[in-house]
Amino acid sequence: MDIGIQKTIVFLFFIFIGILLKAKFKSKEEITGIKKVILNLALPATIFIALLGVKVELPLLILPLLALGLNVLLFFSMSVILPPLGIGKGTSEYRTAKLLIPSLAPGLSAFPFIVEFLGESYLAKAAMSDLGNKIFVLFFLYLVAMNWHYGQQSSKEKNGGTRLMPLIKAMVSEPVNIFIGAALVLLVFGLTMDSLPFFMSETLEKLSLIMTPLVLLFIGLAVKIKRKQFFQIFSLLCARAGLVLLISGLFVAITGINVQNEILLTLAFGLSACSFWPYAHIATVDGMEMDKKTKSKTFNSDFGVTILALSFPLSTMLILATLNSGFFFVNPFNIFLMAALFLGVGFTFPLISVINKKKWSEQKTINHKLNPTTEKAA
Repeated sequence: MDIGIQKTIVFLFFIFIGILLKAKFKSKEEITGIKKVILNLALPATIFIALLGVKVELPLLILPLLALGLNVLLFFSMSVILPPLGIGKGTSEYRTAKLLIPSLAPGLSAFPFIVEFLGESYLAKAAMSDLGNKIFVLFFLYLVAMNWHYGQQSSKEKNGGTRLMPLIKAMVSEPVNIFIGAALVLLVFGLTMDSLPFFMSETLEKLSLIMTPLVLLFIGLAVKIKRKQFFQIFSLLCARAGLVLLISGLFVAITGINVQNEILLTLAFGLSACSFWPYAHIATVDGMEMDKKTKSKTFNSDFGVTILALSFPLSTMLILATLNSGFFFVNPFNIFLMAALFLGVGFTFPLISVINKKKWSEQKTINHKLNPTTEKAA
């Protein structure tokens, strides 16, 4: 069996173990404890190591900008995509989806397959591209999440000046941001992980090793998929895949790329699963609102976990299918064809739901007209 597929099975198995362990975790506080270990230890250590491991190569600097452009296009397109899928503007689900959907997690869902199918040179390009994605999910989405949070507060905090100081305080006090700041300072002075004392680098690496297993176990423990929610999120993820293919197809057509592996890299990277890092921002905001006992929640963390849980297996299947497609995607027309297919699938379920609701409403009206006395008695 292909090593990339085996790695995917391992990741999925961790989520499955988390689902099995649900019976052992009796309270929400126990699951929250795992989340705090991820957010305050494993995630900061992982980000610190990732940033110190970045090797900026001048010829490849265009790649982070392209990845960042994809993130930004996905973010702003959500205002158009989400309402037709039944996720209304101004709701906690809308803000949750808008924060998670534009993010990418190529390290978990794409890198294992890129190195197996395309080779190490293309993995290096993917890793360089991920730099732009990291800037987007760590900095831009954090500012967006905090801005939405303070926007949900009392009317006394309507002007930007009143929100600036709490935002700065929150940024400075978060372990993730502290580690990012420390890593950037070290990078400025040309230092790497090898420059740190052994006990520090070894501690950080050990903490980083528990990141992926803990995240996957947490997803399995926290996920609660309702039937209606499943179809809604599946539709959303299909629409996301269609949008990525549409943007990628336009990029391929405009630039005139005709090298098979370059096109496959572009598609595989864009089809990566949603990242856990924006969920970390959601969890941070949840913690702040829990302390203040805010009635109106900025985000719906359960909805976010479900998006992450469904995003990983779907993205894995799409990436595997893409990398096994051979010369199929060399023709941009085929990319647009698949984009239309996934967008169609994405909007089919909501359309069926609207039609069913309309029929049910019409039938109820007809029944009321035929049996008014029965309706009153009921």
